[in-house]
Amino acid sequence: MSGRNDARADGQSRIYQASGDQHITEHHHHAPDWSGPDSVRLPAVGRAPAVLRDRVGEMDRLRAAVEPGVGNRVYVLHGLGGCGKTAVAYALFHHATGEAGRLGLWVNASDPASLRAGMLAVAADRGAIDGELVGARSGLRPAADLVWHYLDHSDEPWLLVLDNADTPAILRDGGWLRTSPAGTVVVTTRQAAAHWWPGAELLQFGVLPREDAALVLRDLAPHAGSVEDAAEVADRLGRLPLALTLAGGFLAHQVIDPWTLADYSRRLDGGGSGISPTDPIELIDQGAAAIGGDSRHLLSHTWQLSLDALATQGLPEAGRLLSLLACWSNDPLPLSVLSGAELGPTLPAFRVESALRGLLDHSLTELVSGQMRCLRTHGVLLDSVARSTPADQREQLSATAARLLLAVLPEVPDRGAQEPRVNLLAPHVIALLRRTANWAPGQPTVEAAAECALRLVTAVHRAGDYASALSLGSEAVELVTPRLGEGHVLVIRLRRRVGRALFRLGRFEESEALYRHVLEDCERILGPTAPDTLQTCLKLAGPLFNLGREQDGTSLTRRAAEGHAQTLGPTHPLTLLARSSLLEVSTQSADVAAGSDLVADCLREVGEDHSITLDTRLNYAYALNQGGRSAEALPHIRPAFAEYVRRFGPDYPIALNARATLSMTLAALGQYAEAIELAENLVERRTRALGPAHPWTLFAKDLLEQYRRSQ
Repeated sequence: MSGRNDARADGQSRIYQASGDQHITEHHHHAPDWSGPDSVRLPAVGRAPAVLRDRVGEMDRLRAAVEPGVGNRVYVLHGLGGCGKTAVAYALFHHATGEAGRLGLWVNASDPASLRAGMLAVAADRGAIDGELVGARSGLRPAADLVWHYLDHSDEPWLLVLDNADTPAILRDGGWLRTSPAGTVVVTTRQAAAHWWPGAELLQFGVLPREDAALVLRDLAPHAGSVEDAAEVADRLGRLPLALTLAGGFLAHQVIDPWTLADYSRRLDGGGSGISPTDPIELIDQGAAAIGGDSRHLLSHTWQLSLDALATQGLPEAGRLLSLLACWSNDPLPLSVLSGAELGPTLPAFRVESALRGLLDHSLTELVSGQMRCLRTHGVLLDSVARSTPADQREQLSATAARLLLAVLPEVPDRGAQEPRVNLLAPHVIALLRRTANWAPGQPTVEAAAECALRLVTAVHRAGDYASALSLGSEAVELVTPRLGEGHVLVIRLRRRVGRALFRLGRFEESEALYRHVLEDCERILGPTAPDTLQTCLKLAGPLFNLGREQDGTSLTRRAAEGHAQTLGPTHPLTLLARSSLLEVSTQSADVAAGSDLVADCLREVGEDHSITLDTRLNYAYALNQGGRSAEALPHIRPAFAEYVRRFGPDYPIALNARATLSMTLAALGQYAEAIELAENLVERRTRALGPAHPWTLFAKDLLEQYRRSQ
């Protein structure tokens, strides 16, 4: 059977179709000019693509396979459902039957009955007589042997397409897939495992390049908008050919109130009028009617075909794993995240490996090579799976997704470059926050997702990427605040991280305003002496000093230092940090005099190499310098600067601060040559990192000019 509902024969012969009981039904027609059953002579693809975009290399390879004299070849076109495998086979079919002068044969290989009926029709087309066909049908002779006998002895070279062969065992068990010197075989499948296709050449198909994806939309709906409009919609659809075809078909068939591409994009994002679907997958699926598609052409159904096949193969856990992946992003996901994944009896830990292998084999996800082994799943697929996830499963899925991310995100990230995995996790943390916002699980799950975001933003900030920390932190606050409230401690800490990023980017007024609001919430909800309240005081002091309000900044720093000492003790790490900050900002001799004792406390409590000790040495050197005791400062600042550069690199912000302090110390001691060299380097590095107009870049330039004038 071809997969068409309108199979027929013109002339004299038989069509073999699969009926419900999987027997073969023969339909006899007679005419003197009969040339064979058109059910295998015509590609059963519904609406053919107007133009095949991209796939240039693949088409060149396949066209060479149908040149005169070429045979004994099998090509397997594999990839995610909807990526255009059948469209490529269709284009090749018409090239072969037109320009290459080959006979084209098309068989639907999606199930045993359709494959058997179609292949027997191929045998009839190539000259098998009724008795032979009846014998094959009744099992008196191997059906596949009969088919391949007639294919081998065909008087015309041929191209045989076995379409939708998503269950390769059907081909193997029946012996249907062979080679022949008389022709070339092309198989389309979602099954990527090479062991199913021995001796075949595998061609993998994925999404389209951006430009070609935009052209697909323009081919179908040329008047709906500009090329850039089309490219934006294509990006939103993940450049998946099926999604592009559905969207373009929908736009091309609007009659009463035609939409533009911009309208379609707004609807995908949930905007527009109430008469259109708010679910993006439902909106995309509306285009199926325009292209005459069946369930294979619905995004909401196409993945289910593969999951059903996996369940039949004894891997129902694959669907559960895919639902877990749908909690995250379509960006590369480090495979290490799945270590320890389990969802109770529906996905026990020992079955995760086989479930993942099943998803890979059916092209529902793919491995991505690089610095770290990752998994990538198409975004439209993830959205579709998330949409169909039952409500009673969402809590467990999102809680597990958060638990797995927390297991690989550092609880207290160090300063400096983070391991590559951290940056890769950024889109997955944000995707989880969005998913929890839509799924509305219980508060503990939302809190776990918020904790993921806090760890991520902290790690990115401490790596020195303040712009990304600001973006991630702002989005996280926006997503979790409606569920947890502004006064929740995790929201407060995320807001404080946003304020810290604003400060580092030189946006001092915005940083101060945000910290003020956070401090008010902390004092009202947590109390004036709570650690989070005191930490907010300490952070608010930073922008105040840079705005010239030193007295206010010093007062807040002193409040943090004294408050932590009273509630946590004088040598708690938070107290040591606050005492160290007070050294940097206070002009009181008593505070400077206490610096030596503070350094000793740090050495005793956290050790010589701890960042708190390094920061304290730096701040103590700065205080000594400001008090005219530069000779005493030098033994502290030189080793601190060298260690910062060694540990974090010369461009890390605190290494630049240490460079500035060392240059000031040397200048105060009259060592202008080295001070100028350090200041020149400081200007260059801060200009490159922060820009020429950043306040800290301007400060470095002022230092350099002072040294040059004093030299």
